Amino acid sequence: MSASAFGQLFRRCRVELGLTLRSFCEQHGFDPGNLSRLERGLLPPPQSEEKLSQYARVLGLKPGDDRWLEFFDLAAAEHGRIPKDILSDEEVVDKLPVLFRTLRGEKVSEAELSALLDKIRRA
Repeated sequence: MSASAFGQLFRRCRVELGLTLRSFCEQHGFDPGNLSRLERGLLPPPQSEEKLSQYARVLGLKPGDDRWLEFFDLAAAEHGRIPKDILSDEEVVDKLPVLFRTLRGEKVSEAELSALLDKIRRA
């Protein structure tokens, strides 16, 4: 089994800090076995926003930065969820069916696709 996208990002961030798995866990009080499984995709990302925030902060990610958002987006995606900040935007939620149909390779109207692209560009 290959590592999950979340696990790969977690590992990349840790390695960029110059820390081995063991030293990272010792510094922050984490279980090395669990983090090893998380990085290898054998353990799913935590669902708790509090735990994800804790991990993100010790990995040096800053709230609102692209990597912070990627970290949370990958965690949500691996649980089959849409990130909360997206669900809070009604206009985006209304356009999700167009995105889903497009991802499935189904035809969507030019108007639907344009509306979705406009919303993405404004974000």
